[in-house]
Amino acid sequence: MTELAAELILLGIIAGTLAGLLGIGGGIVVVPSLLWLFDRFQLVPPDHAMHFALGTSLATICFTSLASVRAHHKRGAVLWDIVLKLSPGLVIGTLMGTQIAERMTSRNLGIGFAVFLIVVSLQVGLQLQPKTGGASLKAWLAILLGLFIGTISALVGIGGGTLTVPILMWFNVPIRAAVATSAAGGIFIAAAGTIGFMLIGSTAGALGEGGYIYWPAVAGIVPASLVFAPLGARLTHALPVGMLKTVFALFLFVVGAKLFIQNFPKSELGPLLEAAHGSMTSFIQIAERMLGVVKE
Repeated sequence: MTELAAELILLGIIAGTLAGLLGIGGGIVVVPSLLWLFDRFQLVPPDHAMHFALGTSLATICFTSLASVRAHHKRGAVLWDIVLKLSPGLVIGTLMGTQIAERMTSRNLGIGFAVFLIVVSLQVGLQLQPKTGGASLKAWLAILLGLFIGTISALVGIGGGTLTVPILMWFNVPIRAAVATSAAGGIFIAAAGTIGFMLIGSTAGALGEGGYIYWPAVAGIVPASLVFAPLGARLTHALPVGMLKTVFALFLFVVGAKLFIQNFPKSELGPLLEAAHGSMTSFIQIAERMLGVVKE
Protein backbone atom coordinates (compact mmCIF):
# COMPACT_ATOMS: atom_id res chain seq x y z
CA MET A 1 0.00 0.00 0.00
CA THR A 2 2.97 2.29 0.56
CA GLU A 3 3.94 1.84 -3.08
CA LEU A 4 0.39 2.58 -4.19
CA ALA A 5 0.26 5.74 -2.06
CA ALA A 6 3.56 6.93 -3.53
CA GLU A 7 2.34 6.38 -7.08
CA LEU A 8 -0.94 8.19 -6.41
CA ILE A 9 0.98 11.16 -5.01
CA LEU A 10 3.25 11.08 -8.07
CA LEU A 11 0.18 11.04 -10.30
CA GLY A 12 -1.15 14.09 -8.45
CA ILE A 13 2.17 15.88 -8.96
CA ILE A 14 2.20 15.12 -12.69
CA ALA A 15 -1.47 15.98 -13.22
CA GLY A 16 -1.20 19.23 -11.27
CA THR A 17 2.02 20.34 -12.95
CA LEU A 18 0.75 19.61 -16.45
CA ALA A 19 -2.55 21.35 -15.72
CA GLY A 20 -0.67 24.49 -14.68
CA LEU A 21 2.02 24.26 -17.34
CA LEU A 22 0.04 23.31 -20.44
CA GLY A 23 -3.53 24.17 -19.48
CA ILE A 24 -4.46 20.51 -19.85
CA GLY A 25 -7.27 19.18 -17.71
CA GLY A 26 -6.13 16.67 -15.10
CA GLY A 27 -8.70 14.08 -16.17
CA ILE A 28 -6.86 13.42 -19.41
CA VAL A 29 -3.87 12.22 -17.39
CA VAL A 30 -5.70 10.81 -14.38
CA VAL A 31 -8.08 8.42 -16.19
CA PRO A 32 -5.49 6.32 -18.09
CA SER A 33 -3.14 6.38 -15.09
CA LEU A 34 -5.89 5.08 -12.81
CA LEU A 35 -6.67 2.30 -15.28
CA TRP A 36 -3.04 1.19 -15.07
CA LEU A 37 -2.97 1.38 -11.27
CA PHE A 38 -6.29 -0.43 -10.92
CA ASP A 39 -4.98 -3.27 -13.06
CA ARG A 40 -1.54 -3.41 -11.43
CA PHE A 41 -2.77 -3.46 -7.83
CA GLN A 42 -6.10 -5.24 -8.52
CA LEU A 43 -8.01 -2.48 -6.76
CA VAL A 44 -11.40 -2.66 -8.49
CA PRO A 45 -13.41 -5.25 -10.43
CA PRO A 46 -11.89 -5.42 -13.96
CA ASP A 47 -15.33 -5.35 -15.58
CA HIS A 48 -15.92 -1.90 -14.07
CA ALA A 49 -12.38 -0.47 -14.16
CA MET A 50 -13.29 2.28 -16.63
CA HIS A 51 -16.34 3.27 -14.59
CA PHE A 52 -14.14 3.63 -11.51
CA ALA A 53 -11.52 5.61 -13.45
CA LEU A 54 -14.11 8.07 -14.77
CA GLY A 55 -15.88 8.50 -11.44
CA THR A 56 -12.65 8.87 -9.46
CA SER A 57 -11.27 11.38 -11.97
CA LEU A 58 -14.38 13.54 -11.65
CA ALA A 59 -14.16 13.35 -7.86
CA THR A 60 -10.61 14.72 -7.95
CA ILE A 61 -11.76 17.54 -10.23
CA CYS A 62 -14.32 18.58 -7.59
CA PHE A 63 -11.43 19.73 -5.40
CA THR A 64 -8.92 20.92 -7.98
CA SER A 65 -11.47 22.98 -9.90
CA LEU A 66 -12.47 24.85 -6.75
CA ALA A 67 -8.88 25.98 -6.23
CA SER A 68 -8.56 26.96 -9.88
CA VAL A 69 -11.79 28.97 -9.90
CA ARG A 70 -10.81 30.78 -6.70
CA ALA A 71 -7.60 31.97 -8.37
CA HIS A 72 -9.43 33.01 -11.57
CA HIS A 73 -12.17 34.77 -9.60
CA LYS A 74 -9.62 36.88 -7.74
CA ARG A 75 -8.46 38.18 -11.12
CA GLY A 76 -12.05 38.89 -12.20
CA ALA A 77 -11.74 36.50 -15.13
CA VAL A 78 -14.82 34.32 -14.52
CA LEU A 79 -17.91 35.35 -16.50
CA TRP A 80 -20.49 34.21 -13.98
CA ASP A 81 -23.46 35.16 -16.16
CA ILE A 82 -22.29 32.60 -18.74
CA VAL A 83 -21.65 30.03 -16.02
CA LEU A 84 -25.24 30.43 -14.82
CA LYS A 85 -26.52 30.00 -18.37
CA LEU A 86 -24.50 26.83 -18.91
CA SER A 87 -24.91 25.25 -15.47
CA PRO A 88 -28.41 23.70 -15.88
CA GLY A 89 -27.35 21.95 -19.06
CA LEU A 90 -24.00 20.93 -17.59
CA VAL A 91 -25.61 19.29 -14.56
CA ILE A 92 -28.37 17.53 -16.49
CA GLY A 93 -25.99 16.50 -19.28
CA THR A 94 -23.46 15.10 -16.82
CA LEU A 95 -26.11 13.07 -15.00
CA MET A 96 -27.31 11.81 -18.38
CA GLY A 97 -23.73 10.86 -19.20
CA THR A 98 -23.41 8.77 -16.04
CA GLN A 99 -26.64 6.98 -16.91
CA ILE A 100 -25.30 6.24 -20.39
CA ALA A 101 -22.03 5.01 -18.82
CA GLU A 102 -24.01 2.64 -16.61
CA ARG A 103 -25.36 0.94 -19.73
CA MET A 104 -21.94 0.68 -21.41
CA THR A 105 -19.29 -1.92 -20.80
CA SER A 106 -15.90 -0.91 -19.46
CA ARG A 107 -14.47 -1.94 -22.82
CA ASN A 108 -16.73 0.35 -24.85
CA LEU A 109 -16.06 3.25 -22.47
CA GLY A 110 -12.36 2.57 -22.98
CA ILE A 111 -12.71 2.74 -26.76
CA GLY A 112 -14.58 6.04 -26.49
CA PHE A 113 -11.94 7.48 -24.18
CA ALA A 114 -9.17 6.29 -26.51
CA VAL A 115 -10.74 8.09 -29.47
CA PHE A 116 -11.13 11.21 -27.33
CA LEU A 117 -7.43 11.08 -26.36
CA ILE A 118 -6.37 10.78 -29.99
CA VAL A 119 -8.51 13.78 -30.97
CA VAL A 120 -7.10 15.85 -28.09
CA SER A 121 -3.55 14.82 -29.01
CA LEU A 122 -4.07 16.18 -32.52
CA GLN A 123 -5.53 19.42 -31.17
CA VAL A 124 -2.65 19.90 -28.72
CA GLY A 125 0.07 18.80 -31.13
CA LEU A 126 -1.13 20.99 -33.98
CA GLN A 127 -1.91 23.78 -31.49
CA LEU A 128 -5.24 24.42 -33.14
CA GLN A 129 -7.07 27.50 -31.93
CA PRO A 130 -10.81 27.96 -32.50
CA LYS A 131 -11.95 30.86 -34.64
CA THR A 132 -14.27 33.41 -33.14
CA GLY A 133 -17.79 33.61 -34.44
CA GLY A 134 -20.37 36.30 -34.27
CA ALA A 135 -23.35 34.69 -32.59
CA SER A 136 -24.53 35.57 -29.10
CA LEU A 137 -24.95 32.89 -26.47
CA LYS A 138 -28.70 32.74 -25.89
CA ALA A 139 -29.99 31.04 -22.75
CA TRP A 140 -31.64 28.17 -24.64
CA LEU A 141 -28.51 27.59 -26.71
CA ALA A 142 -26.35 27.62 -23.57
CA ILE A 143 -28.52 24.87 -22.09
CA LEU A 144 -28.17 22.73 -25.23
CA LEU A 145 -24.42 23.26 -25.31
CA GLY A 146 -24.27 22.46 -21.60
CA LEU A 147 -26.11 19.19 -22.23
CA PHE A 148 -23.56 18.24 -24.90
CA ILE A 149 -20.51 19.28 -22.83
CA GLY A 150 -21.79 17.59 -19.66
CA THR A 151 -22.66 14.30 -21.37
CA ILE A 152 -19.29 13.96 -23.13
CA SER A 153 -17.39 15.05 -20.02
CA ALA A 154 -19.04 12.36 -17.90
CA LEU A 155 -18.22 9.70 -20.49
CA VAL A 156 -14.51 10.61 -20.54
CA GLY A 157 -14.03 11.78 -16.93
CA ILE A 158 -12.98 15.39 -17.54
CA GLY A 159 -14.04 18.81 -16.29
CA GLY A 160 -15.13 19.89 -19.76
CA GLY A 161 -12.47 22.49 -20.53
CA THR A 162 -11.42 20.75 -23.75
CA LEU A 163 -14.94 21.33 -25.04
CA THR A 164 -16.05 24.48 -23.23
CA VAL A 165 -13.06 26.70 -24.02
CA PRO A 166 -13.27 26.47 -27.84
CA ILE A 167 -17.07 26.81 -27.73
CA LEU A 168 -16.85 29.98 -25.63
CA MET A 169 -14.12 31.39 -27.86
CA TRP A 170 -16.39 30.86 -30.85
CA PHE A 171 -18.88 33.13 -29.06
CA ASN A 172 -16.22 35.87 -28.87
CA VAL A 173 -15.19 35.18 -25.25
CA PRO A 174 -11.46 36.06 -24.82
CA ILE A 175 -9.18 33.08 -24.17
CA ARG A 176 -8.38 33.97 -20.54
CA ALA A 177 -12.05 34.49 -19.69
CA ALA A 178 -12.97 31.31 -21.57
CA VAL A 179 -10.49 29.26 -19.54
CA ALA A 180 -11.65 30.81 -16.25
CA THR A 181 -15.35 30.41 -17.08
CA SER A 182 -14.76 26.84 -18.23
CA ALA A 183 -13.08 26.07 -14.90
CA ALA A 184 -16.15 27.37 -13.06
CA GLY A 185 -18.40 25.23 -15.22
CA GLY A 186 -16.16 22.29 -14.39
CA ILE A 187 -17.30 22.48 -10.78
CA PHE A 188 -20.87 21.67 -11.85
CA ILE A 189 -19.67 18.85 -14.12
CA ALA A 190 -17.42 17.33 -11.47
CA ALA A 191 -20.00 17.54 -8.69
CA ALA A 192 -22.81 16.09 -10.80
CA GLY A 193 -20.50 13.42 -12.22
CA THR A 194 -19.27 12.39 -8.79
CA ILE A 195 -22.82 12.08 -7.49
CA GLY A 196 -23.92 10.27 -10.63
CA PHE A 197 -21.12 7.67 -10.53
CA MET A 198 -21.68 7.17 -6.81
CA LEU A 199 -25.38 6.48 -7.40
CA ILE A 200 -25.04 4.14 -10.35
CA GLY A 201 -22.13 2.34 -8.68
CA SER A 202 -23.99 1.84 -5.41
CA THR A 203 -26.61 -0.17 -7.30
CA ALA A 204 -24.08 -2.24 -9.27
CA GLY A 205 -23.43 -5.05 -6.82
CA ALA A 206 -21.62 -4.84 -3.50
CA LEU A 207 -19.52 -1.76 -4.26
CA GLY A 208 -20.48 0.11 -1.11
CA GLU A 209 -21.75 3.64 -0.63
CA GLY A 210 -18.83 5.09 -2.58
CA GLY A 211 -20.14 3.59 -5.80
CA TYR A 212 -17.71 4.01 -8.67
CA ILE A 213 -15.42 6.36 -6.71
CA TYR A 214 -12.16 4.93 -5.38
CA TRP A 215 -11.72 7.43 -2.55
CA PRO A 216 -8.16 6.41 -1.52
CA ALA A 217 -7.03 7.50 -4.98
CA VAL A 218 -8.81 10.84 -4.55
CA ALA A 219 -7.07 11.33 -1.21
CA GLY A 220 -3.70 10.58 -2.76
CA ILE A 221 -4.04 12.65 -5.93
CA VAL A 222 -5.76 15.84 -4.81
CA PRO A 223 -3.29 17.29 -2.26
CA ALA A 224 -0.27 16.86 -4.55
CA SER A 225 -2.18 18.22 -7.53
CA LEU A 226 -3.24 21.33 -5.62
CA VAL A 227 0.34 21.99 -4.49
CA PHE A 228 1.99 21.51 -7.89
CA ALA A 229 -0.53 23.24 -10.18
CA PRO A 230 0.80 26.73 -9.23
CA LEU A 231 4.34 25.48 -9.86
CA GLY A 232 3.34 24.36 -13.35
CA ALA A 233 1.85 27.79 -14.02
CA ARG A 234 5.13 29.46 -13.02
CA LEU A 235 7.15 27.09 -15.22
CA THR A 236 5.34 28.37 -18.31
CA HIS A 237 7.71 31.35 -18.23
CA ALA A 238 10.85 29.22 -17.96
CA LEU A 239 10.27 26.20 -20.22
CA PRO A 240 9.67 25.82 -23.99
CA VAL A 241 5.94 25.21 -23.71
CA GLY A 242 5.49 24.75 -27.47
CA MET A 243 7.94 21.86 -27.57
CA LEU A 244 6.47 20.35 -24.40
CA LYS A 245 3.00 20.44 -25.94
CA THR A 246 4.29 18.55 -28.97
CA VAL A 247 5.89 15.85 -26.81
CA PHE A 248 2.79 15.64 -24.61
CA ALA A 249 0.57 15.34 -27.70
CA LEU A 250 2.68 12.42 -28.89
CA PHE A 251 2.35 10.83 -25.47
CA LEU A 252 -1.44 11.26 -25.51
CA PHE A 253 -1.62 9.72 -28.97
CA VAL A 254 0.41 6.70 -27.87
CA VAL A 255 -1.75 6.18 -24.77
CA GLY A 256 -4.96 6.62 -26.76
CA ALA A 257 -3.85 4.29 -29.55
CA LYS A 258 -2.72 1.59 -27.11
CA LEU A 259 -5.97 1.83 -25.17
CA PHE A 260 -7.92 1.58 -28.42
CA ILE A 261 -6.01 -1.50 -29.55
CA GLN A 262 -6.33 -3.17 -26.14
CA ASN A 263 -10.10 -2.74 -26.21
CA PHE A 264 -10.55 -3.39 -29.92
CA PRO A 265 -8.45 -6.48 -30.73
CA LYS A 266 -7.31 -7.23 -34.25
CA SER A 267 -9.41 -10.38 -34.39
CA GLU A 268 -12.57 -8.25 -34.34
CA LEU A 269 -11.52 -5.86 -37.08
CA GLY A 270 -12.59 -6.24 -40.68
CA PRO A 271 -10.00 -7.25 -43.31
CA LEU A 272 -9.70 -3.69 -44.62
CA LEU A 273 -8.73 -2.40 -41.16
CA GLU A 274 -6.17 -5.07 -40.31
CA ALA A 275 -3.38 -3.31 -42.19
CA ALA A 276 -4.17 -0.02 -40.43
CA HIS A 277 -4.15 -1.86 -37.11
CA GLY A 278 -0.68 -3.23 -37.83
CA SER A 279 0.61 0.16 -38.94
CA MET A 280 -0.71 1.83 -35.78
CA THR A 281 0.95 -0.85 -33.64
CA SER A 282 4.28 -0.24 -35.38
CA PHE A 283 3.92 3.52 -34.96
CA ILE A 284 3.21 3.11 -31.26
CA GLN A 285 6.36 1.07 -30.80
CA ILE A 286 8.46 3.72 -32.55
CA ALA A 287 6.84 6.55 -30.62
CA GLU A 288 7.38 4.75 -27.32
CA ARG A 289 11.08 4.45 -28.07
CA MET A 290 11.17 8.15 -28.86
CA LEU A 291 9.48 8.95 -25.57
CA GLY A 292 11.52 6.44 -23.59
CA VAL A 293 8.42 4.92 -22.05
CA VAL A 294 8.68 1.33 -23.27
CA LYS A 295 7.41 -0.83 -20.44
CA GLU A 296 6.78 -4.10 -22.19
